[in-house]
Amino acid sequence: MTTPGTGTPDPTRFTRRDTLRLLGTGLLGVSALPLLSACTGAASTPASTPAGASTSAGATTSAAASGSSSAAVTSGSASSAATQIGGTVSFGSNASDAVPKKAYQQVFDAFNKVSGTTVNVNTVDHNSFQENISNYLQGSPDQAFTWFAGYRMQFFAEQNLVAAIDDVWAQLSADYSDAFAQSSTGADSKKYFIPFYNYPWAVFYRKSVFKDKGYTVPTTWEEFKTLGAKMKTDGLVPLAFGDKDGWPAMGTFDYLNMRINGYQFHMDLMAHKASWSDDKVKKVFQTWKDDLLPLSQDNALGRTWQEAAQSLVKKEAGMYLLGMFVSQQFPAADLDDLDFFAFPEIDKAIGADAVEAPIDGFLVSTNGLNEQSSALMTYLASADAQLIYLKSDPGVVAANKNASTDTYTALQKKAVDLISSAKSISQFLDRDTRPDFASPVVIPAIQQFLKDGDVDKVTNSLESQAKTIFTS
Repeated sequence: MTTPGTGTPDPTRFTRRDTLRLLGTGLLGVSALPLLSACTGAASTPASTPAGASTSAGATTSAAASGSSSAAVTSGSASSAATQIGGTVSFGSNASDAVPKKAYQQVFDAFNKVSGTTVNVNTVDHNSFQENISNYLQGSPDQAFTWFAGYRMQFFAEQNLVAAIDDVWAQLSADYSDAFAQSSTGADSKKYFIPFYNYPWAVFYRKSVFKDKGYTVPTTWEEFKTLGAKMKTDGLVPLAFGDKDGWPAMGTFDYLNMRINGYQFHMDLMAHKASWSDDKVKKVFQTWKDDLLPLSQDNALGRTWQEAAQSLVKKEAGMYLLGMFVSQQFPAADLDDLDFFAFPEIDKAIGADAVEAPIDGFLVSTNGLNEQSSALMTYLASADAQLIYLKSDPGVVAANKNASTDTYTALQKKAVDLISSAKSISQFLDRDTRPDFASPVVIPAIQQFLKDGDVDKVTNSLESQAKTIFTS
């Protein structure tokens, strides 16, 4: 469903295949409700389902129960109903920044055109959403909501706080690679997650600054340090840095750990199969203290990532280690000037083939699964929906493998190359370990390290608290 010759998604076009997929998923989603209710002990009608949605779902369920569903799929009236499911679906969003918020709304507007279903969006500040996710899911969550792949998804699945969506995934096997399918799977082998996009973490810079100053992209740690020192003598801040929100510094730890100790040790540490007080972890913090902090922007704890990005935009900083979403902070006219290179190799024996590339997407709350939310999940998994989003937020790349790359920017194509060439892919520290360890323990520990630089203190503190949490 792209406009020929441009690759631009056309939300007004909706093929028969799409119609059948929406209707088929809707019917399957409704038929799954009794099983879901039996597992949870909840009422058959989701508490958060609006009245209009219940009416629609009930009518469809009756048709299926009468044995007429097969005929209904092929009938003109049923096809019309498929494109006009109607009703509403509630959606919790952490996309509070202007660019992603606008991009999501365009996707939901397109979904409304093809389904007649209105998405009622409940947008919460990104950090507040993440910090309060456990309380949110145990309260009265929206039917569907933004979230992340990996351990953080599995954690909530194991607690029965999200709904399995295997019926939705049955329609999607041709749209995602095995890696994305695996990232959407819980420990019980059921599917829970719809991947929407991903993006690499890398070292971003402005091409014009490197050209004007005669800088070359470093590939080794020594070259990186030499470049940083040269930037300082040129009056630039070598590395923009903002950690007021706590999580951005996790990306620095992840790359240092993967480059110094390797991907497997990093993942073992995230699962607490390795000790945080191991000398290998101490080497990571010591390298951070000795090599990176002298190159980093001062007073990082008083600066958000958006504010740090402005120093790169204004050419006050030479580089910035962040996710590709840093492009959201650039004026459209300057986007072609933004480039990146992979985090340099530190140990030749370890190499630099591990890439941090988080996958963002969606989950359905335990009682949120019905015809409307199932149809929304199916639509969000489509290449068209993802390309509509990317049109407003080019700082990410589509997760659907069939999404056209014709309209990708040079930065997006480079991101695809980096991710696809990676031998190992990490999600991010707060997605690869337990959420009750990442936010309440790791964030304050790293922020304290950024204040005092005490390597023994931060590693011993992390290990002491990890022992308690991972055995609870």
